Parts: sequence; C-alpha cells; structure tokens
Amino acid sequence: MALRPRQVLLRVGHVAILAVFTVFLAFPFYWMAITAFKRTTDLLDVHADPLWFNQPPTLAHLEELFHGTEFGRWIVNTCIVGVAVVAITLILAIPAGYALARLSRRGGRRLGMAIFLTYLIPPTILFIPLSRIVGDLGLQDSLWSLVLVYPSFTVPFCAWLSMGFFRSIPRDVEDAAMIDGLTRFGAFVKVVLPLSSAGVLTVVIFTLTMVMQEFVYGLTFITSSSQYTVSVGVPTFLVRGDVYFWGALMGACLIVSLPIAVLYNLFVDRFVAGFTGGAVK
Repeated sequence: MALRPRQVLLRVGHVAILAVFTVFLAFPFYWMAITAFKRTTDLLDVHADPLWFNQPPTLAHLEELFHGTEFGRWIVNTCIVGVAVVAITLILAIPAGYALARLSRRGGRRLGMAIFLTYLIPPTILFIPLSRIVGDLGLQDSLWSLVLVYPSFTVPFCAWLSMGFFRSIPRDVEDAAMIDGLTRFGAFVKVVLPLSSAGVLTVVIFTLTMVMQEFVYGLTFITSSSQYTVSVGVPTFLVRGDVYFWGALMGACLIVSLPIAVLYNLFVDRFVAGFTGGAVK
C-alpha cells in the first residue's frame, strides 16, 4: 500500500529530527576522539580543519596520560569509591524508600520531600562541617573519607527516587505473598525487589555517575596524588595555570565517559522506567 504524501513527510520529518539529535549527542564523543589523537601542532594550528586530522594521528597524548600521570591509579581509586558508595547507598536508600512509600500518603510524601531537600544543599556549605568529622575520625587523605562523605548526597536523592517507584507496586502483591507465609521482610526481598529492578538499576547508575563527576569533596579531603579520583586528578595535573593539555584531557574524558555511555545505552529502557515508573499508578 502506497504511503500518502502526508505520511511520507511525517516519516521524513521523524528521521530528520532523530538524525539531528543523534549528531548533536554523538558530536562530543567524536570531538574528544579527534582531539585525543591529534598532534599538538595540528591542535594549535588555527587554519587547520578542526573536524579532521590534518597531520597523521598520534598516541603521544595517551602515552602522556598513562605514563606522565597516575591516571591508571585514579581509575582504580574511582572504581573502589564507586563500588563502596553504591553498596552503601543501596543498603540505606532502598529500605528507606520502601518504608516511605508504605507510610500514609500525606506523611510519607512530606517526609520524603524533607529528605530530598537535604540533597539540594550545596556541597560548598556542607564540606566545612564534614571536614571536621573526617578530621576527628582520622580519615584525612584517605579514600575512606570519600566513602563516608559521598552517601550524604546520594542516599537522600536515591531514597526519594526509589520511594516514587515503590509506590507504583500495588500493596496487594505483598499482601498475597504474606498470606502465602512470607514475612513482610521476606515479601520485600522476594517479591518487591525483583519487581523494582528498574528502580534499583536507576539508583546504581545515578550513584556511580555522581561519584565519578564529584570534585569539591575529592579536592578538599584528598591531598596525595596517588589517592585522587579521576574527577580531581585529571584537571589538577592536566591544567597548569593557563596551559591546557587538550589532547590528554580529551583522552581522559573519552576513556572515562565511554563506559558510562555504554551502560546507559545497554539499560536505557530500565533506566527510563526507573525515573518514570513512580509517576504511574
């Protein structure tokens, strides 16, 4: 069956819009890749084509990144902190979100909003009292200081986020499980959590992303370069005064951002469901 001109125009319009958004979203990765493998003379030549190689590509910037800095160590530190903070956030935020979701509607919403408001407090205000706590515990210049501090902003938001998602799960499902002999905790673990896998995945991705991009606390509590995370080590060592090592900077950004981008794309359906599921009754 032949398509009508109106349908053809609509399809062409949809394809054009998708193409524009695809190019817009993919361009930063393309720009990072091009810059990471360009020679310095090519980067600094104002008359050269900025969107392609005017000279043969080079690996010098990546060699400088891995051999001239402790980039590998920073990645390991970031992974250690990320895994620990994700575990703490899941342990605290998921039960808290479930408890808030099962409170009375008015009381649960008010308490959930109060918890969420703590997430909106700027880090520049909180790092002063938190630095006192870190000092009293003797955790200065230690990755454990970040593991202690980061949940202060991941747990409130993730508890509020999971609360909305747990509300979309009917109480009847839990009641049926408890009639079959499960305790409330057993129903939560064996019934509610499997149904809320999208929300749990959302919490994991959000927490990991926040840990990888946080800068203020990492710069405040860590002084040794060997203990830096990626978000602190890269700008500290690759930006010296008004000199920017663009090739190495873009190489570091590309290496760090690609895994997160792949993770988002692999689980994009569940990630979107985690953010929107709580709004559906």
